[in-house]
Amino acid sequence: MKLKGKYIKYLIPAIVLIILAIFFTREESETGKPRDYAEIKKSKILRVVTEYNSLSYYVDGDTISGFQYELINAFAKDKGLRLDITPEMSFDKRLKGLSNGKFDIIAYNIPVTTELKDSILLTTPIVLNKQVLVQRKAGKSNPAFIKSQLDLAHKILHVEKGSPSILRIKNLSNEIGEAIYIKEVEKYGSEQLMALVAHGNISYAVCDQSIALASIDSFPQLDIHTDISFTQFYSWGVSKHSPVLLDTLNSWLKEFTKSEEYKRIYKKYYKG
Repeated sequence: MKLKGKYIKYLIPAIVLIILAIFFTREESETGKPRDYAEIKKSKILRVVTEYNSLSYYVDGDTISGFQYELINAFAKDKGLRLDITPEMSFDKRLKGLSNGKFDIIAYNIPVTTELKDSILLTTPIVLNKQVLVQRKAGKSNPAFIKSQLDLAHKILHVEKGSPSILRIKNLSNEIGEAIYIKEVEKYGSEQLMALVAHGNISYAVCDQSIALASIDSFPQLDIHTDISFTQFYSWGVSKHSPVLLDTLNSWLKEFTKSEEYKRIYKKYYKG
């Protein structure tokens, strides 16, 4: 159906205005600055970013669930704050959102590494975790099955955009003395990468063991038994401009992780 000329006359300026509004909104968010706890408390809103998956944060009907969600929601309630949570699949975008003030906290399992400590503040450790290789099980459908880290030479590993696992893969490449190629994927998180491997779209991916264990029942054709990293501490992240927020989180986590409520939440989402 064709639009009449008079409608086009009004439609084009409207589209231009929408585009300009989006542009200036993005500019404003990019030029913002991180907030510390006093500003957050004054606004009564806590802005949090995490990943959408069956372990961290997900919506089931009219119920929001997930380990990260329940934990950060408990913090927000204790502090009298309204939780404004955003799912973001790209780790790189989570970091950028933290640096420009779009988010106050990255409530997601972040490995405690020297490199990340240089760019953000990390809370007291919350869980132990590690990175694992996701591949199809050995058999005729997968003659290139990886049995050890040495077999990773010249293979392409898919990871989330900006993932902390990138540095570990580069170090692993140096350790085995062979190139390991990295393909960063911006739109997909760990579960989506697992699905791509399961359906043969890609051969290998790297993701958190905790997410892999939580999702493996949906992908019986996958193998997740080859470690990419050692077991290490994982924390939440805040901006380097938010030291009081960090202290507040650490004090709360120190007490809350000793509680029966924390034990209930942990057992609900973590196997073993």
